[in-house]
Amino acid sequence: METMTLLEVLKGAASFLGKQGVESPRLNAEHLLAHVLGIKRLELYLQFERELGETERAPLRDLVRKRGAGIPLQHLLGTVEFCGHTFKSDGRALIARPETELLVERALTYQNKNSILDVATGSGVIPLSLALERPEAAITATDISPEALSLAKENATLLGITSVKFLEADLMPPSTGQDDRFDLITTNLPYIPSAEISTLSREVQHDPLLALDGGPEGLDLIECFIPLAAARLNPGGHLLLEIGKGQEQAVMECLRRHNYRDILALPDYQGVLRFVEAII
Repeated sequence: METMTLLEVLKGAASFLGKQGVESPRLNAEHLLAHVLGIKRLELYLQFERELGETERAPLRDLVRKRGAGIPLQHLLGTVEFCGHTFKSDGRALIARPETELLVERALTYQNKNSILDVATGSGVIPLSLALERPEAAITATDISPEALSLAKENATLLGITSVKFLEADLMPPSTGQDDRFDLITTNLPYIPSAEISTLSREVQHDPLLALDGGPEGLDLIECFIPLAAARLNPGGHLLLEIGKGQEQAVMECLRRHNYRDILALPDYQGVLRFVEAII
């Protein structure tokens, strides 16, 4: 049976992915090959001369073909790295983006936030990352999608977290009339304008439409949510939102209309004003 060295297989996979228009084709090929071989990606560099037979190359070919067709790398691996932890990732929820880590980092700078709500939680990366750093906090997470919530609960189990309460809800959890206010509310609501959905990358097209579509201007849910959050924040409580490019002025004006103060737009890694924070 014909064999090829690991390096030859890796170069072939990267070449194919590059021709299919996949960004960072070598890195993608490395992740897929490491996944097939059950080793860490960096261990590949110590095994370039290792010979791979058909039993190892066949499953790689299948994954590389799917990646070349635009299926996200995270779906093929079944995981995504976020804030230094590994989370399950599949088509039930939006793939966690690296820039959203900055939202978590910003939230952790706030002091005395003992009750936290994350809305439109998706795979749960925000509340679970906060729970790992603030185990003493009471954290609630909501999503309208039962599929997304099932993934979030699986991630909680994977990380050994039992303190986060997950609720199926359209934005805000039901009001109980007592102890239903929060010191901090975080959210990454859908903010893509409807007409732009079809122009997004092949990879993003695999995310649930429910997690992307923010209405004609991308602001429908955000503008609906801002007054709802004001009614459920404790005095002095923080609201922290992730938003789309160019939406900061409209979001900040909406916050002002609903009597928030200390409103501030914050940049992501590329300098895009991606987050807005405010105090009620």
